[in-house]
Amino acid sequence: MGPRITRESAGESTRWESTRWRRPLGASLADLRASLAGNASADAALAGLQEHEADEAIDSTVPRDLTAAAFFDVDNTMVQGASIIHFARGLAARKYFSTRDVAEFAWQQVKFRVSGKEDLGDVATGRQKALSFVAGRSTAELRSLGEEIYDEVIADKIWAGTRALAQMHLDAGQQVWLVTATPVELAQIIAERLGLTGALGTVAESVDGVFTGNLVGDILHGPGKAHAVRALAIREGLSLDRCSAYSDSYNDVPMLSLVGTAVAINPDPSLRELARTRGWEIRDYRTGRKAAKVGLPTAVALGAIAGGVAVAAGRRR
Repeated sequence: MGPRITRESAGESTRWESTRWRRPLGASLADLRASLAGNASADAALAGLQEHEADEAIDSTVPRDLTAAAFFDVDNTMVQGASIIHFARGLAARKYFSTRDVAEFAWQQVKFRVSGKEDLGDVATGRQKALSFVAGRSTAELRSLGEEIYDEVIADKIWAGTRALAQMHLDAGQQVWLVTATPVELAQIIAERLGLTGALGTVAESVDGVFTGNLVGDILHGPGKAHAVRALAIREGLSLDRCSAYSDSYNDVPMLSLVGTAVAINPDPSLRELARTRGWEIRDYRTGRKAAKVGLPTAVALGAIAGGVAVAAGRRR
């Protein structure tokens, strides 16, 4: 079972926004919803960490690096394409969704990829469809479906290069987290299957193990991801200057700018341009050509660090 965010444990969205998250001067409602989503995601991530003992993803024989972690976006960074579309196709095959619904999701993704900008109308429509689907369903059902669909569809769509980067962080004794707008239940399944520490994702409210059809805050994207990473770092005692973040999307610049090492993976044109300007490393696994690498070669450096730690540990033994 995945972590449950309930009215009792998290508070109703309206109550949170009116009491706990009083609107500071100059903060927009969107900022507040992003902050709420980020904190709820961090809470769910840590609940999942305790429930599934995902901290065992880090090899116990490797000395733990307690203040560094890596944060990976999912869609087009860790997974080829959009994980939520893969999930929707799996649901369509089980008659939960129509093929027309899947086509609409896919078209929204195409428009987003071509323009590099999110259409607020598309976001609202997609959110409403997703919430109407989960409303009244159990968290256990969603998790079971997610496990089946991951094994059938998503497992074969993991970028080997990105997976290797994640493993290098694990080998260096660091936590590795997915950060995605995908529902946290599905994101945690992906993290578990890949042997990662856990996942930060969009949190849907549930009561007694049943989804209410409401979100806690908003979809976890853009500034929301940065809020989630920052909240998790505070709870886990991480030093953000020692952390790394990986993404393909310009919309994740808030998260990428938050950490000491940012890496553009399969970047969209806007992110590629920004990465070059800021000296961020660029890795592109979409073609056979040699990817351009700018700035610190993170993977190589991590490999050297992990090797050095292993040698030192061996000598101590």
